Amino acid sequence: MRNPDGEGRLDDGEGLVVGVGVRATAAETELLELIRRTLAGAGLPADAVRALATLTGKGGHPAVRAAAAALGVPVTEYPAEALAAVRVPNPSGTVGEAVGTVSVAEAAALAATGGGELLVPKRKTAAATAAVARTPHHRNAGERP
Repeated sequence: MRNPDGEGRLDDGEGLVVGVGVRATAAETELLELIRRTLAGAGLPADAVRALATLTGKGGHPAVRAAAAALGVPVTEYPAEALAAVRVPNPSGTVGEAVGTVSVAEAAALAATGGGELLVPKRKTAAATAAVARTPHHRNAGERP
């Protein structure tokens, strides 16, 4: 049985994908700290993270690489066109003008789960954004649909 508030509990076979966005100015530790705070605030275990997901070209950013290495997970990148096709609860016109999609973190998390559920909407720092989605039972996080 699922936790009715969606927090703190994963069923067998489920994992998490953290969708991330970073500005060029993001410090190497900023994203990892945001991810850890976001997971802890939702009562979600960091060891359930199966992948990070982001916009094409952002996977090589030092903050994304450092977070993926610390969590021991791969990074999956999606083109702006693919992310723009994902419905999200918190679209941003500013992000849309800058990168061609109104969402990076939420859309990437959802795209990587291929039908998963957004558990934590985007959380932000000055230069990083993170959102958390739960994978469905039948799918590996970060596996392309």
